[in-house]
Amino acid sequence: MDLHQRIVSAPVDFDAIRSEFGLASDYPAEAVSEARDAVDAFAGTRVDRTDIEFVTIDPPGAMDLDQALHLERTPTGFTLHYAIADLGAVIVPGSALAREAETRGQTYYLPDGTVPLHPKVLSEDTASLLPGRDRPAALWTIELDDSAVPHRCTVTRALVRSRERFDYAQVQAAADAGTPHPAIAALPEFGRLRIEAGLDRGAISLRLPAQEVVSHGDSWRLELEPRTAADDWNEQVSLLTGMCAARIMVENKGLGLLRTMPPPSRSAIESMRHTAELLGLDWPAEMPVGRMLAGLDVNTPAALVLMSESTGLLRGAGYTLLDQLDDPAPDQLTHSAIGAPYAHVTAPLRRLADRFTTEICLAHCAGTEVPQWVADGLKGAAETMRRTDGVAGKVDRACIDLTEATLLAPRVGTDFAAMVLRGADGSRPAEIFVEDPPILGRCAGEPPEGERVSVRLTVADAESRTVTFTYPG
Repeated sequence: MDLHQRIVSAPVDFDAIRSEFGLASDYPAEAVSEARDAVDAFAGTRVDRTDIEFVTIDPPGAMDLDQALHLERTPTGFTLHYAIADLGAVIVPGSALAREAETRGQTYYLPDGTVPLHPKVLSEDTASLLPGRDRPAALWTIELDDSAVPHRCTVTRALVRSRERFDYAQVQAAADAGTPHPAIAALPEFGRLRIEAGLDRGAISLRLPAQEVVSHGDSWRLELEPRTAADDWNEQVSLLTGMCAARIMVENKGLGLLRTMPPPSRSAIESMRHTAELLGLDWPAEMPVGRMLAGLDVNTPAALVLMSESTGLLRGAGYTLLDQLDDPAPDQLTHSAIGAPYAHVTAPLRRLADRFTTEICLAHCAGTEVPQWVADGLKGAAETMRRTDGVAGKVDRACIDLTEATLLAPRVGTDFAAMVLRGADGSRPAEIFVEDPPILGRCAGEPPEGERVSVRLTVADAESRTVTFTYPG
């Protein structure tokens, strides 16, 4: 199955989506002024680590660079240096800039531009870990053994300088050619070991191809492209750091904010096992769901069906305040998709919670008190994250739905080849994957699960952002 299909749409106006969800692109003038004049409150106390040759790995064109890494293979394992933009040092508590960020919660990404958490003069310039520029950072140092299991982690305020910026395709190409940058030469080995450790913990990773709306001159196109291995390796760096942060907060008790998710329900797993049996997939009784999914080839129809159903395993993600729990059970502290306690700390330019959790970890590692502004604002930050996560998901879906409907409007009545990912069950319609243009959508009728079928486009309405296919069989 070709997951690189592309088709160009007519011009699409995403401003209506901004208005619908109340996304204010313009930042208040006072907050912008504060961002422009921001200074490092800890400039005189930072350790100078500009000697470390950091690099960044981000999507092409990204300017809000939160993280820079340097990974070294040692005789006994690995040493990871992970620099995170230090927003707590440049945002004054209680300021107009702080108040506006605490309202926005996170950066929203639309195809034609972002609605940023912070003014771009900060998030894409003075606080961004751009190459060749000295930047204040929260520097994580994590020491790991030969199996990439961490045995020591700490975070401190430092001055850092990134040397190069890469995107995922560049990292993948260099790794395949055997010519990686020295700062990330160990990343493939590290990533594979961390992925395997995650499967041992019971981690669940879904690898369905993701829909994206991409600009094409004055028009737009839909793309579905599978993740590269480099995406997965780099993700493991962030996940490891978030797990270390969670451990620091849990062990020190008191204030803390974890990203949590309950374990999958027994009924959801039993339903998946039933589907796997119908599809003829071998799933030994003793094999955890995460390891079974990891072994699937997502380019096969049966794997796409099972991967689609597995989204039902990962529900109920939330934010848990540690000081509101008395003697918590392990499940209350764990993110089931990761298989361990986890905290957001690696994207403070784009996510409000990370500025608060980073300050907590910095204080614990330094043996100092957590700043009062963190104690006073942590609950509000958690509430803002819960609210804005829901909005962000709806915005993403609305952008894709609008592009699909605009693209397909001239083709109502046309037949399309499709794969049936999940059959109708009485309470919900069937789900299909149309290969060209690449659309994951719903289908009326009773198409047979796991089969390739022909479906007819019956509705494509840009105003309501509605697309409906019908199986005529």
